[in-house]
Amino acid sequence: MRSAEQVRFLVLAAQREGNRQLTLALAQLGLTPAQSEALRILDDHGPLSLKQLGDMLVCDTGASPSRIVDRLVTAGLVQRDAGEHDRRQIRLSITALGTEKSAQVGAIEDAMYDAIDGAMNADDTQTLLRILRALTNGSPAGTAFGNRLAAEESQ
Repeated sequence: MRSAEQVRFLVLAAQREGNRQLTLALAQLGLTPAQSEALRILDDHGPLSLKQLGDMLVCDTGASPSRIVDRLVTAGLVQRDAGEHDRRQIRLSITALGTEKSAQVGAIEDAMYDAIDGAMNADDTQTLLRILRALTNGSPAGTAFGNRLAAEESQ
């Protein structure tokens, strides 16, 4: 098997295993990984428009996150508000219940990040980040990640 093929399948295997573990942990909260990602983004960066949220979602790049948001609104975790200057411009913000759930999601994510940190040293992590950024550069998911990283750094 070529080295590039091994990279492809190992990246896929790591993503699937991480998603499997996250799905199991989030099931206790009644959330999917996509819903938890949207909730965390709104908690960290909200209020946002649907487009702004979509621009930062890595889980659902290229698609409108309206179904994800609909489920979060129905669950009482997110609310839709009319814009201050233009009532047609809907802003999404997290509710008090959403903030509580987001904190629970954060604890689950922190446990995953601790496991990742425990599997690699700091140099390996930086090397892997550089490689993954090169592999995803210019892709929709890479762009969404870049948007999110830029929003984090501007805070």
